[in-house]
Amino acid sequence: MGIDALTPPTSDTPPEHVHETLMEFPDNRLLIDLCGEFDRNLAQIEHQLSVQIIRRGNQLAVIGEGEARGQAAAVLQALYQRLETGKVIEAGDIDGEIRMGGSEANTGARDGDQMELFKGGRVEIKTRKKLIEPRTEAQKAYVQSLFKNELAFGIGPAGTGKTYLAVAVGVNMFIGGHVDRIILSRPAVEAGEKLGYLPGDMKDKVDPYMQPLYDALNDFLPGKQVAKLIEEKRIEIAPLAFMRGRTLSNAFVVLDEAQNATTMQMKMFLTRLGEGSRMVITGDRSQVDLPRGVQSGLRDAEGLLKGIDQIAFNYFTAKDVVRHPLVARIIEAYDAADIAKQA
Repeated sequence: MGIDALTPPTSDTPPEHVHETLMEFPDNRLLIDLCGEFDRNLAQIEHQLSVQIIRRGNQLAVIGEGEARGQAAAVLQALYQRLETGKVIEAGDIDGEIRMGGSEANTGARDGDQMELFKGGRVEIKTRKKLIEPRTEAQKAYVQSLFKNELAFGIGPAGTGKTYLAVAVGVNMFIGGHVDRIILSRPAVEAGEKLGYLPGDMKDKVDPYMQPLYDALNDFLPGKQVAKLIEEKRIEIAPLAFMRGRTLSNAFVVLDEAQNATTMQMKMFLTRLGEGSRMVITGDRSQVDLPRGVQSGLRDAEGLLKGIDQIAFNYFTAKDVVRHPLVARIIEAYDAADIAKQA
C-alpha cells in the first residue's frame, strides 16, 4: 500500500533521513473517517510519532525518518482496516494502535469464542455493549492470561486497565455460558481519610467502596440487565469480609485493590476458589492504605505463589497507563522519588 520516495529535507533534518511513504486508500468515504474531523486523527498520529501526513486525493503521504514513518504507515493501514470491518475510530483506538506498533491489522479471524484472536495478533473481548481491545502489549498478554489460567494476578499502577479488563473478561465468559456468576470484591478500606459513619442499610454503607466495580459493569452490560442480574444474585458486588466461609464455584471472581487486603484476608480469599471458577487478583503495590505496620497480602501472595504452575502474574508499568497522558508522567515522577529515597 505504500511507496517510499526521497523528499526534500527540512532545515533541521539531514537529507538521508527524510523520505516519503505514499499510501493509497480506495474508499474515499473511509479515508474521510480515517482522517477524522478537521484531520484530527492525522494530527494525533503526527504529534505522537513526529511525522508529517499530507492528503493528496485518495492518497496519504507520510513524511519523516525511517522508523517513525514506517510505524505511522502501519498505524494508518491498521486503522483503515478497522474502518473496513465497520468499526469507528476514537482517540483511544489511535493511541492503542501506536502503542502496539500498528502491527495488529485485522486480516481475518481465526476460530474463537467470545474472545477472538486474529492473524495479526489482535485480541478482542465482546460484551453486550461494546467491543474491548487491549491497547498495550502488557494488556494483551494480561487478557490472554485471564482466559488461559484459573488464577491470575494483575499488578501495576493506576490507570493500566487491570480491573476494567478483568471485569470485561468476566462479562464475556458469563454471556458465553462459561460461568454462572460474576463475583466482584474489594477491601472496604478508606484511602487515607476517615469518612465516619455512613447512613443507610448495609448496601448503602458499602456501595461507595464498590462504585468502581459498578462503573465497569455498566460499561459492558445494559443498566437494567445489571440491576436484574444483581437482584438474581448472578452478579455479586461485595466487600472482601463477606467472602469468609464461602466456596465460589462456577464463577468468575475478581478481587480489586488487593494491596489493601491483609495476609490473612488474602489467604482466605484465595482458598474460596471452587470448581469451574476463575479468579483474578488486581492491585497496585504503591497504593497500600493499610495501617502502618500491617503487611499487604498482595505482596505476600506474590512472593509465596510465584513458583506454582497455573498461577499467572502479569505486570504493568507507567507505559501501560491508558488514562490521560499526564497520569503516566505523574506515576513516573512518584516512582523516581521512591527510588531516590531508597538510594
